[in-house]
Amino acid sequence: MSRVGKKPISLPKGVKVQIDEMLLFEGPKGKLTVPLPDGIHARQEDATLHIARDADRYAAFHGLTRALASNAVQGVSKGFAKELDIVGIGYRADVKGRIATFSLGYSHPIEVLLPEGIDLKIDKQTHIVISGADRQLVGQVAANIRALRPPEPYKNKGVRYTGEALRKKVGKTGAGAK
Repeated sequence: MSRVGKKPISLPKGVKVQIDEMLLFEGPKGKLTVPLPDGIHARQEDATLHIARDADRYAAFHGLTRALASNAVQGVSKGFAKELDIVGIGYRADVKGRIATFSLGYSHPIEVLLPEGIDLKIDKQTHIVISGADRQLVGQVAANIRALRPPEPYKNKGVRYTGEALRKKVGKTGAGAK
């Protein structure tokens, strides 16, 4: 049995919560909303937020709502970040405004439009830092960029998460290979 939903969420200074049929979190990094499903209620006491449920049949929504609210609090106060590395000769990235351009070994450059609330920084043309307040959106943008050229198993060239462990396959060897 999960006890995630019962844990109180501490609200850091500068984070405001508005409780209606949705939870609205405001902080230095922006605004986020979390839906409150039927049977789930929220109340604020001082600098903590408590999520409660009406009956045991709402247990799954209880834990989910608490986790989403906790991620929203962390997002509007500190934010989230994902880091990607581009590996390969001639592979590089560039960003101008809300458009990121990638050269990943294809015959054409790939342009990606960044959604609102997402910041992309590129160091040395091969290290990408994606940051924003919405954890789901940051992860989705990182996954979309990685999917442009996933690491291939023989030379490990492509776009990968920083620190991602990759298994490298052995190429052809022996008398039959020419």
